Parts: sequence; C-alpha cells; structure tokens
Amino acid sequence: MRKVVIVDDSLYMRTLISTALSATGRYEVVAQAGTGSQGIELVLEHEPEVITMDNILPDMIGIDIVKELRAEGVSSKIIMVSAVGQDDVVEEGKSNGADDYLVKPFTAEVLVERIDKLFE
Repeated sequence: MRKVVIVDDSLYMRTLISTALSATGRYEVVAQAGTGSQGIELVLEHEPEVITMDNILPDMIGIDIVKELRAEGVSSKIIMVSAVGQDDVVEEGKSNGADDYLVKPFTAEVLVERIDKLFE
C-alpha cells in the first residue's frame, strides 16, 4: 500500500480524498493536515509516496510548500488539488515540483486515476 498525506484546509475535501483513495485498497492515508506548516511537518515525519496539496491554505501557498519539500529532498509524488485552475498557476505548480495538478471540483474516480498514472 502506498502511504498518502493529504494537505487541505477543507475537512470536506480531506474526507473526500481520503475516502476515495482508501476505497481502492492501494492507498493508505497516514496523515492529514489543514495548514501548510502542519503538512510539511507530517510529510517529513511519515515520508509518504503520495501527497495531495491544496494551493490555497490559511498560512501558506501550496506552490511554496512544494518548493520547500523539494528543497528538503522529498521525492514523493505531489498532486496539487485546487479550485484555482488558470493555466499560469497550473504551470507554476508543475514547474516548481508538482507532478500533476487537478482542478476542483473533480470526481473520486478522476482523482484515483490521476494518482495511479503517476506510478505508471
């Protein structure tokens, strides 16, 4: 099972993502964070294979968190999950170390499919 850390300030989104990934039997959500600083701490502690990262958090911007994690040597697959879907924001996320960028709203099936693709 691949370990997952979910970073999103919305409890609803964390629950949706956790439920969708856990239901596959391939992913285990080992931690959830509602802030960027907590997310960084949990990623460094748990060393997940997958991180879902909201781009707008109360204390930080997701792209800055991705930069920081990559600078720390974190090699986890990172999928940005955000309502902000402008092309320049998507490109900025990917150019700063995100492996994929999924725009909200999305279905559980699309989320799982996109994360599965990161490991092909």
